[in-house]
Amino acid sequence: MLADFGAEVTVIERPGGTSRVGGGAALHRGKTVVQADLKSPPDLARVRDLIAGADALIEAFRPGVMERLGLGPDTLLAAHPRLVYARLTGWGQTGPLARTAGHDINYVALSGLMPFAARPGQPPALPATLLGDIGGGALTMLFGLMCALWESRRSGRGQVIDAAILDGVGYMGTLIQALRADGHWSDDASRNFFRHGSHFYDCFECADGRWLSLGAIEADFHEELMRRLGLSPMSPQDDPAQWPELREQVAARLRERPLAHWVAVFDGSDACAAPVLTLAEAPHHPHQQVRRNFFIQDGQAWPMPAPKLSRTPARPGSAALPDTQDRVSGADDIRPE
Repeated sequence: MLADFGAEVTVIERPGGTSRVGGGAALHRGKTVVQADLKSPPDLARVRDLIAGADALIEAFRPGVMERLGLGPDTLLAAHPRLVYARLTGWGQTGPLARTAGHDINYVALSGLMPFAARPGQPPALPATLLGDIGGGALTMLFGLMCALWESRRSGRGQVIDAAILDGVGYMGTLIQALRADGHWSDDASRNFFRHGSHFYDCFECADGRWLSLGAIEADFHEELMRRLGLSPMSPQDDPAQWPELREQVAARLRERPLAHWVAVFDGSDACAAPVLTLAEAPHHPHQQVRRNFFIQDGQAWPMPAPKLSRTPARPGSAALPDTQDRVSGADDIRPE
């Protein structure tokens, strides 16, 4: 994201690291990749020189590794007081779990929010990497990084960012906590429409085996949903006792016709209905195309960086090779065919 939006980003990889890390060169687009063995004095000196000319450093080792390499924040900030030093980990720099391994699913589990991703009687199921690694981790860390960079312009001083995925996921749950505190969120799945037990907030199967998502929470939207389905628009929405019967009615109606039929029925409506698309289909959806949300690079459709800036929009670079920094403009305004 930093590189897409114009920052000069240098990635330090151990020799062979680009092919070792999942995603490879594609995740290094627009960046300079420098291969260095941090246990080699000449390579370590080269890395120190790079850091000396940087505004910020991001590291994702377990706590204590950077200190053992002589690249800890105390050492670097002493020589470079304006440096913003971001540390991204799963568990954080402190606490009994700080030095133990973990992954996205573990961090979300400890946040207290994972039970809300479960259907009644079923185990929780999370979208891979999105909630923990990306939302609670990378995006939260980037927000802290930008805040610290902004502050350093005023104070002339850098600081250390302790960005833990666990912390970020918990913070993302503030809205749920607020709803729960106000009595608007029930831990009982049978009374909480977010828990997929209602007839108006879930994904339902169509006649062709494809799925349609419904999210008609507000009364007006619910009324339109039921009317377009040919069901009673005055069906009770706020009575969980009625949900099982209404859910059966909605499910049966949607199973009568294929997904394309229902997409046409709900086109342009406020019924809050949308098809569940595959990764291959998403770039071809008319709304995605009008917003130019994908670009083609190396024969592959990639999501355009977000959000869209009016004056200085992002310009995705080319996939980086070791010790290169070539950027391309050919990714601009390209729509998949």
